[in-house]
Amino acid sequence: MSTPMFRLSDDQQAIQKTAREFARKEMMPQAAKHDVSMEYPTSIIKKAHETGLMNISVPESMGGPGLDHLTQSVIVEELAYGCSGMATAITANDLALGPVLVSANPAQVEEFIKPMFNEPQMAAYCVTEPGAGSDVAGIRTTAKKDGDGYLLNGEKMWITNGSKAAWYFVLATMDPAAGHKAMVAFVIPANLDGIKVGKKEINMGQRCSDTRGIVFNNVKVSKKYLLGNEGDGFKIAMKAFDLSRPAVAALAVGIAQCAMDHAVKYALERKTFGKPIAEHQAVAFMIADMAKDIEAARLLVWKSASELDGGGRNTKFASFAKCFAGDIAVRITQDAVQIFGGYGYSNEYPVEKLYRDAKITQIYEGTQQIQRLIISRAVFAEYQKG
Repeated sequence: MSTPMFRLSDDQQAIQKTAREFARKEMMPQAAKHDVSMEYPTSIIKKAHETGLMNISVPESMGGPGLDHLTQSVIVEELAYGCSGMATAITANDLALGPVLVSANPAQVEEFIKPMFNEPQMAAYCVTEPGAGSDVAGIRTTAKKDGDGYLLNGEKMWITNGSKAAWYFVLATMDPAAGHKAMVAFVIPANLDGIKVGKKEINMGQRCSDTRGIVFNNVKVSKKYLLGNEGDGFKIAMKAFDLSRPAVAALAVGIAQCAMDHAVKYALERKTFGKPIAEHQAVAFMIADMAKDIEAARLLVWKSASELDGGGRNTKFASFAKCFAGDIAVRITQDAVQIFGGYGYSNEYPVEKLYRDAKITQIYEGTQQIQRLIISRAVFAEYQKG
């Protein structure tokens, strides 16, 4: 299948309903409280695990649900509607799983992946560093040969589930001067000696998500934890982005859809000059733009997911989806605040939180500028091929 699906199957609709009910009954009532307290949503995660809404990217061959990428995107959108901070905590497992799924050997599957279905076990994706975000090739965490294993030294930053993870995916380099060719990837237990987890970062939005720095100080890593071969690290990490970017885009769509629904309800109830503000063209046109852009973003998500499901490479489409969905999420939540007026600026109303939550979708998993770079390169390459 190389074209987007415009209608979900009966099974996909049933899964969507389950995710939607969970998001609105379990997540939404707790969202404001967790935003203020910044408390990690442990009880929500446990319920999500029991409901089958975690580790959704794992194939049946590794003990997972075997869901296609389109269905995964549908689930993420619904969870993000409930609370994107909680959704990020829940779905960060799939980000960490991405590179492991494409490169793990059977022993690594048994040790790290299969146990995740016995209990709500968390994982973290350790790539970003204080001096290397979008420039993955610029990482400075080193892996030096040490007998039959490696010594890991360096610092990672903005790591979701950093203090909650049972294991980490870690990208390092064996020679910082050699760029991506010297990179290695590992899947390692989080309790190895020499690993220090930093303080919880207080972020602008998605505040119940656990985001921390992690320091690796002479961490002894067994060779059995190497993913693929030496030099495969960059390739493994890049393949994972093709898997994860549709999900980030779906998360942005969920935020935008929630903001629009709040704005529509408010516009129908709030009256000025003797009539609901929905009847004022200025407001009605804002809602119209929200509706068309959300639908366009959703279809881009479905297209990028469907490319993967059809066995194709979705790099360009994943960047289309991530870039467009992140941009419209920020604009739509901003417009929702505007429609609410003074009330929208107050944290007593949900659109204020949605506005803050949306911004990160333009940053993580590659900034919007990086997405445009990927897209432009793909376009030029296609034209040069004729």
